[in-house]
Amino acid sequence: MLCGCYPAEQPDRLVQLAILHAEFEALHPFLDGNGRLGRMLIPLFLWQVGLISQPMFYISAYFEEHREAYYESLLAVSRDGDWEGWCRFFLQAVQTQANDNLKKAKAILDLYGEMKVRFVEVTRSRYGIRVLDWVFERPIFRSSEFTAQGSIPRATAKRLLAALQADGVLKTLSAGGGRRGAIVAFPALLNIAEGRDVS
Repeated sequence: MLCGCYPAEQPDRLVQLAILHAEFEALHPFLDGNGRLGRMLIPLFLWQVGLISQPMFYISAYFEEHREAYYESLLAVSRDGDWEGWCRFFLQAVQTQANDNLKKAKAILDLYGEMKVRFVEVTRSRYGIRVLDWVFERPIFRSSEFTAQGSIPRATAKRLLAALQADGVLKTLSAGGGRRGAIVAFPALLNIAEGRDVS
C-alpha cells in the first residue's frame, strides 16, 4: 500500500493526484524538465477526472513560494515514508492556489469591465472594445503585430495605439526601430497576472 491517506474503497481524487505527483518526481524519468512536466500533470489530471472544466490550473506559484517545504515534503516521502505529510502539504497547495487563482480571475474580470469604459473614452473610436479584447489576449506585444492584425485599418490602429500609450493605459517597454515594432505592454493586466507591480 502506497499511502494510508485515503480509504482504498473510495480514493480521493486530490490525494491520488498528490501521490501521482510525488511518484513522478521521485522517478525523474527525464534528464531535464521533470519539475515542469510534473506540474503539467496536475491540471491534466484535474481535468481528466472532471474537477475542472479545462486543463488549466496554475500551481507553480505556490511551489516556488514554498520551495524548501515542497522539496522537504517530497524528500520525506522517500526518506521516511511520510505520505501523510506530503498529502497535507499538497492539499494545502491546491487549496491556496485555487483561492489565489479565483481572486485573480475576479480581478481580471473587474479590470475588463473598468477598461471597457476607459478604452472607448481614450480611443474615441468604434474600435475601442476590439482593441481592448486584443490587448487582453496579448498583454505584451509588438506594435507592428497590432497594426498588422487586420481587423482595424492600419492608420487607425496606429492612432489608437498612440492614444492609449499617451494616456498611460499601455506602456512602451522597448522602442522600435527599422522594421521592428516597439514592444508594448498592458501593465494593469500583467500586474494582476503576476501578483506584483511589473509596470
